[in-house]
Amino acid sequence: MGSFKKEYKISAPIKNVWNALVDPKIIDEWGGRPIKMDSNVGTEFKLWDGDIHGKNIEVVKEKKLVQEWFSGDWPKPSIITFTLQIQDHETILELEHIDVPDEEVEDIDQGWDDYYIGPMKKFLEKKIMDKK
Repeated sequence: MGSFKKEYKISAPIKNVWNALVDPKIIDEWGGRPIKMDSNVGTEFKLWDGDIHGKNIEVVKEKKLVQEWFSGDWPKPSIITFTLQIQDHETILELEHIDVPDEEVEDIDQGWDDYYIGPMKKFLEKKIMDKK
């Protein structure tokens, strides 16, 4: 099983980044639909019509979200940890993804940029710019 870490600098308040991870109305605006998600421990979530699904296993509002993730027919979940912090008026989102099947590590790593955090970052930063 493989793993990787990534860091994203998002020019948006930490509250907005948090909500983009857990609020289905906001997730619907940047992708991942249809969605079942919230910020409660134990919630079983679904994104992209269930292609990605799992459960929230640790939630610290606006600081940390840990989820079990399944994709396709994985026999056991991978674990995603999102950690948020403020640095120089930006939100730093650190992502750690462990227990990814070896043959999928490269695609999953790139998928975060192309389909998840990348579109979320673009959506959030555009919203901030539109307010100026």
